[in-house]
Order: sequence, then structure tokens, then C-alpha cells
Amino acid sequence: MTLVNYDLKEGVATLTLSNPPANAYSTRMFEEMDAAILDARRNKQVEVIVVTGAGEKFFCAGADIGMLAEADPEEKYYFCLHANETLLRLENTPKLVIAALNGHCVGGGLEVALAADLRVALTTFSGKIGLPEVGLGVLPGTGGTQRLARLLGKSHAIELMAEGTLLTAEEAKEKGLVNRLLEGDNFQAVVHEYARSFCNPVKSSRAIGHIKRAVSGGIDLPLESGLALERELQQRLFTGPDAAEGISAFNVGRKPQFGNQVETGAAAPHSS
Repeated sequence: MTLVNYDLKEGVATLTLSNPPANAYSTRMFEEMDAAILDARRNKQVEVIVVTGAGEKFFCAGADIGMLAEADPEEKYYFCLHANETLLRLENTPKLVIAALNGHCVGGGLEVALAADLRVALTTFSGKIGLPEVGLGVLPGTGGTQRLARLLGKSHAIELMAEGTLLTAEEAKEKGLVNRLLEGDNFQAVVHEYARSFCNPVKSSRAIGHIKRAVSGGIDLPLESGLALERELQQRLFTGPDAAEGISAFNVGRKPQFGNQVETGAAAPHSS
């Protein structure tokens, strides 16, 4: 059985975690996720990556507790190490990553979602979101203590993890844990349309990728070093076709059509 289903449509690569009933992850799931992330990173047709769960009840409930119960301490260590490496690869991929929460997103499931750039759910989302590992006598060990603190700040992150709080989607959005609640009934269609809004020709997915690299690569650097990184990435965009197309379109008062230009730096011909 495939544990991570991979689908590419209209520039959007969707990685679906599939391990009923709760889409719990294992070493094998992370191996498949790692391979899918690498494929999406290298594939020039992929502009945005979406990570979601199979079914309607769970995005992911975290690690397979049965697997952890049978593993010795060394196996648990290497399991966490590989999970860290996989999520870092997702986080560092210079393409926008959206975690689409279709159901409960708890424990390690939220840790997967935290490695994404954006987290979204439908307004009808009825699951829970949180890191309740303290109830098992452990800490969130797949990046939760680090990414949640960077996202929400030290005090709020410690409070949520120490209490093991489970939030509704509305509460998670108020705290900044969820970026947007989307309207609609067809989850997959609504998420795909949202992901497409960051793709060519409407948006320059190349520019969005560079924005991600500037923020992720520069946020922990001294300001001067971060500004240097920003300048270098901006220069790369200035020498590419999307900047030429965007500036040209602005000057003549038309909508830009990103991604359709020849790779010479010149804008593609436009027919009015």
C-alpha cells in the first residue's frame, strides 16, 4: 500500500498522507514523503506543493504509536532524525508549500503542517489542532518545539504544548497557527483553486519561491546579511523573464502573464 499518494495537476503537486484510519506516520511514510518532496522540488512543472491527508477525519494524528512501542531507543532516535531531515527538505524547497487540513491535525501531524509555509482549512473544519504529546510523557519531537515557538513566540508556544491544548480551526486562526479558512464544500477543489492562485500566469511562482528563500534563509541572520541575501535573490529575478514581463505589463496597463516568456529576459509578445 502506498502511504503518500502523489498527484500533479496544473502546476500543483499534491502529496496525500494515506494510512487509515488516522494517517499516522511511520519510517516508511517518511521515506515515501522524502521521495515525493524531492520529485516535486526537481520537477519544473511543479509550482506549488500541497500536503494533505486522505479521508475526511484526519490530516495526520502523528507517529504510529504501535510502531514506537516496538522500537528500541536507538530506532526511535533515527526515526526522529529522518523525520527532521524530511521536513527540513520540505521547508527548504524553494516552492510554496501549503498544508491543507482536511481533519484532525494533532501531534506529529501538526509538526508536519508546521513545516509548510501556509496552513489552510475549510470554514466547516470540525477537527482539532494541537500538540498534546505532554499527555504521553514526551515532547513534540518532530520539530514542534522549534517551529511553534518561531511561529507564535516562546510564551504562547510553551503554553500550548505544556497544557496540551487542542484548538478549533477558528481558535488556531486567531493565534496565527492557521492562515486562512476557505469557503466551499468540495475540499479538494477549493484547496486546488487556492493553490493555483499562487501559480503562473496569475502570480510569478518564481518570485514567490524567491520570497520564501529570502524569508527562510534570512530570518535568523543579522540584518545586514539578510539584506545581502535579499539583494542577490532580487538580482536573479531582475535577470529573468518574469520581472521583464511584470514591469512591461505595469507600464502599459495590462495584466501580466507570468511563466509564458522565453528564457532570455525579454517579455513575450503581447496581443491586445
